[in-house]
Amino acid sequence: MTAGEPTDPATRYAQAQALRAHPFTAAFAATQRFELDPFQIAACHALEDGRSVLVAAPTGAGKTIVGEFAIHLAMLAAGEKAFYTTPMKALSNQKFRELQEVYGEDEVGLLTGDTNINGGARVVVMTTEVLRNMLYADAAALRGLRYVIMDEVHYLADRFRGAVWEEVIIHLPPHVRLVSLSATVSNAEEFGDWLGTVRGDTEVIVSETRPVPLEQHVLVRGDLLPLFDDRAGVATALVNQELMRIRGGSGSRYENNRQAQQYRSAGGRESGKRPPRGGRRPVRSSNVQRIERLDRPQVVQLLERANLLPAIFFIFSRAGCDGGVQQVRRSGLRLTTREERDEIRRVVDERTRTLAEDDLQVLGYWEWRENLERGIAAHHAGLLPAFKEVVEELFRRKLVKVVFATETLALGINMPARTVVLEKLEKFNGEARVAITSGEYTQLTGRAGRRGIDVEGHAVIQWTEALDPQAVAALASRRTYPLNSSFRPTYNMAVNLIDQVGRERAREILESSFAQFQADRAVVGLAREVKDAEESLAGYAKAMQCDRGDFVAYAGMRRELSDLEKLNRADRTAPARIRDARSREIQALRTRLQRHPCHSCPDREAHARWGERYAKLERRVEKNRRQIEARTGTVARVFDRVVDVLAALDYVRVGADGGTMLTAAGATMKRIYGERDLLVAEALRQGLWASLDAPGLAALACCLVYEPRRDEAGPGEHGLPRGAFRQALSETQTLWARLDDLEQDHRLPGTEPVSMGLATAMHSWARGASLDRVLDEADLAAGDFVRWCKQTIDLLDQLSLVAEGPVAATARTALESVRRGIVVYGSL
Repeated sequence: MTAGEPTDPATRYAQAQALRAHPFTAAFAATQRFELDPFQIAACHALEDGRSVLVAAPTGAGKTIVGEFAIHLAMLAAGEKAFYTTPMKALSNQKFRELQEVYGEDEVGLLTGDTNINGGARVVVMTTEVLRNMLYADAAALRGLRYVIMDEVHYLADRFRGAVWEEVIIHLPPHVRLVSLSATVSNAEEFGDWLGTVRGDTEVIVSETRPVPLEQHVLVRGDLLPLFDDRAGVATALVNQELMRIRGGSGSRYENNRQAQQYRSAGGRESGKRPPRGGRRPVRSSNVQRIERLDRPQVVQLLERANLLPAIFFIFSRAGCDGGVQQVRRSGLRLTTREERDEIRRVVDERTRTLAEDDLQVLGYWEWRENLERGIAAHHAGLLPAFKEVVEELFRRKLVKVVFATETLALGINMPARTVVLEKLEKFNGEARVAITSGEYTQLTGRAGRRGIDVEGHAVIQWTEALDPQAVAALASRRTYPLNSSFRPTYNMAVNLIDQVGRERAREILESSFAQFQADRAVVGLAREVKDAEESLAGYAKAMQCDRGDFVAYAGMRRELSDLEKLNRADRTAPARIRDARSREIQALRTRLQRHPCHSCPDREAHARWGERYAKLERRVEKNRRQIEARTGTVARVFDRVVDVLAALDYVRVGADGGTMLTAAGATMKRIYGERDLLVAEALRQGLWASLDAPGLAALACCLVYEPRRDEAGPGEHGLPRGAFRQALSETQTLWARLDDLEQDHRLPGTEPVSMGLATAMHSWARGASLDRVLDEADLAAGDFVRWCKQTIDLLDQLSLVAEGPVAATARTALESVRRGIVVYGSL
C-alpha cells in the first residue's frame, strides 16, 4: 500500500466506487497540479453524468478547472467541440494561450470580434457577443458543439452588456451542456432554478471556501493590526478592540509610543527621510497623537520587510495608479535582482520588437520599461493592451513585485498576489463618491493568496480618518451579492427571433428570460400576499356584518362622505359654483346615510372600526394586484413595443391574421449588432453615408460607438472634417432625433445622442496621421484610443458585410486604414 492511501476499508471501497462511476473525472484529476476540491469534483461528476452545471465560488477558488474538464470531455469524443466564452478580450486572450499550451495551436482558436485565429478549431475561445452573433446566424461552426463554458457569467447583471449572456443561454441548442462559472452570489439557487428551466437538468454547486485563507489587516502608521479579534475569527465579525480604541481616540500613551516607534522603524525621521505625506489628518482628542498615513514607498518597504510581496495596490483612478508608480520610482526603491532585471528586459524587448521607434517614444516606453525593471508597474485601461499583458505576465512570474491597479484587474484576470492593499473603501462612480459594496470588496481582496505558493493571503486596508472598523468588518464578513438580470429586447434581437421562430414563439422565448423569471418570482410573493389578504378581508367582512342591512355598502358611503368633506375643506379656492355643487352632494350623501338601516344599529361604531380595517386592506390588495399586472409579461410587452417601432419603419409587416414577417430592410437588420442597430440600419437604407470617403466613414462610425466621459465637453463643429462628412453627420443627427421621438412615442428608452468627441482624431488616424498627433487630438491615453478604434473597426466590419455597393467597399477600405500601428499591435 502506498503512502497516503486510506487504511479504512469502507473509505477505500467508497473511493473505488467513485472511480468506477466517474472514470473520466478520476483520470482528469490525476493530471492536475493540485488535488481537486470537493466542489470541483462534484461539478466534474455532474458533467460526466451529462448534466449542465452552475458553479458559484470565490475568486481564485479554481472554478475554471470545471470548464477545462468540459473541454477535456469534448476532446475525448471524435467530432465534438467546446466553446469557452469570456466577458473581456483580455480574458479571452489569456485563456487562448493557456489552452494552446495544453492542446496545441492546431486545436485551439480565438474569436474576439477584431481577432480571428483558427475559428474552425475544436476548442474556440471567444467573447460572449461573438457566440450570440453565431447563434443568430446559425453559423456552420456550431456543428458538433457539445459544451459551452460561460466564464464570469455574473456579468449578465451588467446593464450595458448583460443581455447578451441571457440571449446565449436561451438560444443554445438543447443538446449543448452549459458550464456557468460565477462569483459567489447570494441568489445562486434562484439563478440555477432558471437555468434548469431553460437548459434542462442543471446542477447548482456553491462553495464559499477560499483555497488560501485570507488574513485581514488595517495599516495604522507602520503597524499591521488584525481587523478581527484573533480569538473570535471572521465568522463572528468581532472587531479588534485595539482598532476601536484608535477610532474612538482613547488610545493609551503606551500604544501611541509603540506606534511611533514602529513608524520610525518603517522609514520615519530617524532614517533621515521626510515625514509621511498624503491624506488629510484625522481630528483626534488632544491626548492622542495624530495618525498620519505612510506614503506609498514606505508601505511597499513595510510589505517587503514583512515578506508580503508581490502585492497589488487597488486605486480607483488611473492618475492614482500612475502616481503610485512615480512615487516609488522617485524614492529610489528597487525590488529586483540583476538577474530579474535582465529577464524583464528580455521579455519586454521580445514583446515590443514590432513597434515603431517613434511610437515607442509617444507611449513612454523607456520609462515604462525602467519601472518594470525596478519591479513596479501600473495596470489600467489607459495602457496599451499589449503593455497590460506584459505587466500581467511579469507579475505572474514574480518578476514585477508591486502593481498599482484599478478595479478592472479584479475581473477574472489571472494575477494572484500575496497581498492586496486598499487605500480607500470608496470610489467615484461618475457622479459621486460612493462606498464599495461587499461584492466589490470580496472581488478585490480575492486576488490575495496564491494557491500552491502562499499559506495565506493578506488584505491590507490603510487607515483614514473616516475609516470605521465595524463597517470594514461588515464588508469583509459578507461574501455575497445578488445577481439581477439586465435583459431587454433589442431591434436586432426582435428581427432575428421573428425570422427564426415567428412573433408568438418569440414572445414565449422572451418570457423565459431570467429577467421575467425574477419578475415572476416577485409576483409569486405578491400573489401570496393577495391570497392571505383576501382571507383577512373575508374575516373583516364577517366581523362587520349587521343584521339590519348591508354594512359594507354603508361603510363605503361613510368613506365617500368623509373624502368629500376633506376635499371641500382643503379646496377653499375653488369657484363658488363648484363648492355649492359639492355641498349639495355632501348633503345628499348625509341624508342617504341617515336613512340607511345600519345607521340606527347600536353596534354601528364597532362595525365601522372593522369597516375601516377592511377598506385599508382592500386598498393594499388593489395596489398589489396592479403590481402583479404590471410585472407579468413585462419583457414580452417591451418586445411588442419594439416590434411596433419596426412595423412603423417597415422593417416588419403585420398581416391581418397577426402574423409578422420581415421586409428586405428587416433582413439587413439581422446582421447589425450594437446599441445603435436601428440608427445604423436606417442610415444605410436612406443612403446617408454614400458620399463619404474612407476616413469620413471611419470618423462617422466612431461617432456612433464612442461614449464620452461624463465631464467631457462636446467639440461642436470646430475642428470636425468638412465637406461630405459634416453633411452626413448632420443628416445622421437629424435621423437620430426622429428615431428618438418615435421610441419615446412607443414608451421605449431610446439611445444617447451621437457623440463627435473622437471624430477628428479618428479621421486623422484613418488618413495616416502619426500617433503623436492623433493622441494629442483625441486627448486620450493610448489604451483608450485603441479600444475605441477596435469598436469602430467592429462597426465598419458589419457595414462591409451588410451595406450595398460603394458603402461596403468604402467600409472595407476604412477598416484597413484604422487597423494599423498600435491598433494592430494592441494585443497578442
